[in-house]
Amino acid sequence: MEMTQEDVQHLMSDSAQNAIETTREEFNIELDNSVESVGLVDDIILSWVAKYRDQVLEDQAVFTLCNIYGAYVGEIFRQTLGGQWHYDNSNPDAPYIVLEYAGHSYAFAGICYQRLVNDSNVSVKNYFEAAVSNNTQ
Repeated sequence: MEMTQEDVQHLMSDSAQNAIETTREEFNIELDNSVESVGLVDDIILSWVAKYRDQVLEDQAVFTLCNIYGAYVGEIFRQTLGGQWHYDNSNPDAPYIVLEYAGHSYAFAGICYQRLVNDSNVSVKNYFEAAVSNNTQ
């Protein structure tokens, strides 16, 4: 599937909005598109596990959660510093989207995946802060 840059941007913007709405409905937590709200994403990801246990670790749920929260965090980065979403389908079986900025690629969905599936000590907030710090020194 070929996606234009406009398609990718629209998808990620919609996904970020989906994170806001879903979080409000599920946990009554307001994500406000602020840099400060990125820290809430760490807790929200673990709240999904606490609320839905094994269901949240099914493939489709993992994919959805990691992508909407990755989009949310990435959109905050993009609004703060800039950047452009990039759809990489070099492996047609495993396409992915990263945010590219100043010669770097940031896998915000990937860090959400690490926290959700592999290690609850991995921090989305720390990854975001490191990405910002890499570009503001």
